[in-house]
Amino acid sequence: MQAVTIRLADHDEELAIFGSRDQFLRQVRDALGVKVLARNGEIRVEGESERVDRASRVFEGLRRRYRRQGMLSAQDVSDAIHAVSPVEDGPEGPTVEIREGSRVVRARTDGQARYLKALKENALVFCIGPAGTGKTYLAVASAVAMLRRGEIKKIVLVRPAVEAGERLGFLPGDLEAKINPYLRPLLDALRDLMDYDQLRRYMGNDLIEIAPLAYMRGRTLNEAVIIMDEGQNATVSQMKMFLTRMGTDARIVVTGDTTQVDLEPGTPNGLSDAVARLEGIQGIGVVKLDREDIIRHPLVQAIVDAYERTGSPIEPAMMAAPIPDSAPELGGPGPSPTPEPGPAPEHP
Repeated sequence: MQAVTIRLADHDEELAIFGSRDQFLRQVRDALGVKVLARNGEIRVEGESERVDRASRVFEGLRRRYRRQGMLSAQDVSDAIHAVSPVEDGPEGPTVEIREGSRVVRARTDGQARYLKALKENALVFCIGPAGTGKTYLAVASAVAMLRRGEIKKIVLVRPAVEAGERLGFLPGDLEAKINPYLRPLLDALRDLMDYDQLRRYMGNDLIEIAPLAYMRGRTLNEAVIIMDEGQNATVSQMKMFLTRMGTDARIVVTGDTTQVDLEPGTPNGLSDAVARLEGIQGIGVVKLDREDIIRHPLVQAIVDAYERTGSPIEPAMMAAPIPDSAPELGGPGPSPTPEPGPAPEHP
């Protein structure tokens, strides 16, 4: 038997971690098979050593998530429990694991396991799949793991800036202000994997770089992992330019959803074109994820299913015709009808 005590920062954190009527504590207790006691701003976990260790990592992870987003949900607790759950390390098990305190990143579906395996074995990987399948997050997690192990010297994050017809030159602010909205998903993944101070230090030392796709022209990147997100929004020529930036001991990952293309109608997207040209070449991995790999809120899969099922846009239903001003009010008599004109009276 082992016991661990976790001291919470304040009453607000206590309320968030406990959940309504201690529902989050019970959720952890039932999932991990430990005894959980809460009193005086502390959580005490008792049980077998390995189970207590996992529960402690869950609570520490929830504390970090609460500080980051200001609230917790049952889904957050479920995600934290899943992250520390033991998994068989076989062919379909986790192929990358990042630990820092209680943070652990593992494959959660067979598709993700294939993706992580491809990232480990190939210098160039394309990953295509719908929203919520972890395409971007796992690519960033794999790159961070390699950076910490000293296998690479730099991470470069790239995204085409063409969404909604916006061009960088027409956006206000300096370069960082212009590209920040486009790279937000990549930055969110980094913030989830690294402490704020560490991330700021890595970016300050140019170990992690963010750049719009256009700024990659003319560069050769050695000993780096280069990740392009939203690759379906790169043109064929842009994709060729990007892929040829690969230098010595570099790796490239391109992620995207080919059902969400923001290019001008009729413009071939670079992601689909590159996969068609390059799939099957040794050293290049292509992974296609589907609805079963979605790991966001359960509603995300239902939303994706609904859009795929209905296909073309649904026209709004015809609106009811407006009631004319002369219509009678409900519950009251209507206006007297205007008599139709009759024949003119005859005069003697």
